[in-house]
Amino acid sequence: MLLLLEVFLTFLKIGAVSFGGGYAMIPLVTDEVISHGWMTYEEVMNFIAVAESTPGPIAINMATFIGATQGATLGGIGFSLLGAFCATLGVVLPSFVIILVVASVIKGLLHFAGVKAFLEGLRPVVVGLILGTAVTMFLSVMFSLSTVYDAFSFDWKALIIFAIVATTHLVYKKITKKKISPILLIIISALFGLLLYGVIV
Repeated sequence: MLLLLEVFLTFLKIGAVSFGGGYAMIPLVTDEVISHGWMTYEEVMNFIAVAESTPGPIAINMATFIGATQGATLGGIGFSLLGAFCATLGVVLPSFVIILVVASVIKGLLHFAGVKAFLEGLRPVVVGLILGTAVTMFLSVMFSLSTVYDAFSFDWKALIIFAIVATTHLVYKKITKKKISPILLIIISALFGLLLYGVIV
């Protein structure tokens, strides 16, 4: 049960200090999960892919998945559900409380120069966190680099899938003048992943 409390408090901390939405939260989740020894870096990357491919906000999906896996280590689906609940509640609770407070006073606060300066200062940080996450994931998926000490290993299968998805997106947009559904791109990449990584013979 101490593990479930630790999961709740960890995601409560992440939810309390995260600005900029789910993508900006990914580095914090990654650091916390790895530092607690709950998952390896590769497993976290896989969970990010799963969380992005399923309905709902990525940060909540990640918290739910990670909480469920930690709960499952205690035994049974009941603990898995409880772990998912603790992690999800932890990550959502701070923003829920803050939004309730902010919603009641935001109009008055926006007139203060200090509040405007605070919000302006957050924007570049959020952009930096999202870009940092994108670069880190790209290097990890394409070149198997998670730290500066890792050996360079080019993953040509990942590059092929990336090229197919990018080409499909561009061709579809050129022909139809519309953006292709992200759901279809996820399905295409998943199918090519099955083919190239040997699950389908």
